[in-house]
Amino acid sequence: MSLDVSPALLEQAERGEVDEAAFVDCVRTSLPYAWELISSLVARLREDGGEFADNLTPPPSELDRGQLLRVLASDAIRGALQRHFGVRLAFQNCHRVAVFPLDASVDARLERFTSVRSQVLNQSPELRDC
Repeated sequence: MSLDVSPALLEQAERGEVDEAAFVDCVRTSLPYAWELISSLVARLREDGGEFADNLTPPPSELDRGQLLRVLASDAIRGALQRHFGVRLAFQNCHRVAVFPLDASVDARLERFTSVRSQVLNQSPELRDC
């Protein structure tokens, strides 16, 4: 799934720097499932507090899964969303996304979430082909 880049945004990129807010809006409109999932996790983190908020529900379709993978696999998209929402994003499997506050007090929890051990423990036969 590619981004639906407007002619105006493409023109900005061709001239030089791209307005990050315009880029974030392009991501929002191009990848609505991923945007909504991450937005809801950010809202939950802000409402509930704690060290992180994560999603354990697989995407409802392969198209949605593709959107999520696109957002998290692209350094540019991932970085822009982290700056936009003021969080750190972490990712396991094909759907387990977590948002962490920027607060250094949760660094140890983020390290555990993104560790090799956690990745291995988060595997299951149902997710083998996701």
